[in-house]
Amino acid sequence: MPATGQPKVDELIARIDEAVAITEQKGCCEAVKQVLEDVVRSGEEFIGAEFMRPAEGCYARRLLHKDPAGRYSVLVMVWDVGQGTALHDHAGQWCVECVYRGRIEVESYDIHGGEDDPVVDFSKERKVFAGPGEAGALIPPFEYHTIVNASDQPSVTIHVYAGELTWCNIFAPVEGGYRKQRKELCYTD
Repeated sequence: MPATGQPKVDELIARIDEAVAITEQKGCCEAVKQVLEDVVRSGEEFIGAEFMRPAEGCYARRLLHKDPAGRYSVLVMVWDVGQGTALHDHAGQWCVECVYRGRIEVESYDIHGGEDDPVVDFSKERKVFAGPGEAGALIPPFEYHTIVNASDQPSVTIHVYAGELTWCNIFAPVEGGYRKQRKELCYTD
């Protein structure tokens, strides 16, 4: 990370440390959301170039910070033109996502069926377009969504997860609905 951005990254981490001290989940997420919006809206460039490169064939997922106490992790994701996710969850973890550069489309879904059902169905709940400094929270059980780059250039988002998200469930379309599949997650480069 270039020295010019490190003070802002340090501020971001210190403020998230304070926000996650709120034990009530919704309050914690609202506090993290406010921190992300404030820091990104400052207009100061603080994400280093090594985090901002798109990846070939899929979105880039890079670890910016992992809380030593395991309370949260901060990731930078880069979405090249046309890149997005499958319908997925966050394995029961809350998440706050904020656009750093570009524009994204987030579509949320309601699940129909039980956790152990082999096939579930979804109904589209809401579609949101977000630009720089706009953030949203996904709090289980309302965590099912897709993300797509809605720009003609790469978009960059910052994600704060309740811990380190090492896997999630993706939902593959099958006859009669969607089948849940566990997906192991890794970091880019």
